[in-house]
Amino acid sequence: MKKLFKILGGLLLIGAVVLAVFYYKNNESIPTGKKGPEADELATKMLNALNYEAYKNTRFIEWSFRGKRFYKWDKQENIVEVSWDENKVTLHTKEPGKSIVLINGKEIEDKETLQKSIDYFNNDSFWLVAPYKVFDDGIERKLVNYEGKDALLVTYTTGGSTPGDSYLWILDENGKPTSYKMWVSIIPTGGTEASWNDWVTTESGAILPTKHKMTVGILDLGDVKGYN
Repeated sequence: MKKLFKILGGLLLIGAVVLAVFYYKNNESIPTGKKGPEADELATKMLNALNYEAYKNTRFIEWSFRGKRFYKWDKQENIVEVSWDENKVTLHTKEPGKSIVLINGKEIEDKETLQKSIDYFNNDSFWLVAPYKVFDDGIERKLVNYEGKDALLVTYTTGGSTPGDSYLWILDENGKPTSYKMWVSIIPTGGTEASWNDWVTTESGAILPTKHKMTVGILDLGDVKGYN
């Protein structure tokens, strides 16, 4: 038995060393940048590259998240249908108290399920429309020199489910995002990168991503639609 404990202890020690080395090699400090007109100009360039006017005028957006959660969002009415497992929530994003929760087709009052739908929507819609949110309230924008090129550091100082998160947008020469690096509360290593280059131009003209490639795999957003 003592020998078994020694073997297990050795394996745990090796695992801890491997994790420490991985963290040391992959953890990046958040870059410094400069606030002001130049940062805002780069943010505007990114919006123009993604046809922000078409997105702003798009009423309905549909997508899914890893094939597990499904959304139909009425941007004009601020209502989104959120479905997963046996749950369906008609979420009023501006007035959550008006929301309707259905479980197995039966309407009930369930604050936990309602809050879960809010958190799911905040997270899953971010992976779809994050570039369009750079001028929302409570957002700080900074111009960063990244590998010799201008990049946009965005920090969410308030709002959403995880205020304090930061994202460094890497852009092509036209201002269109190709990826971002993340400093977020749910990921222990800073600077984790996700691609933003699998775009589709929807029926309404809004340009939206369909998936993101990450070191841990692919985050699939399903059949993305935007229409009026």
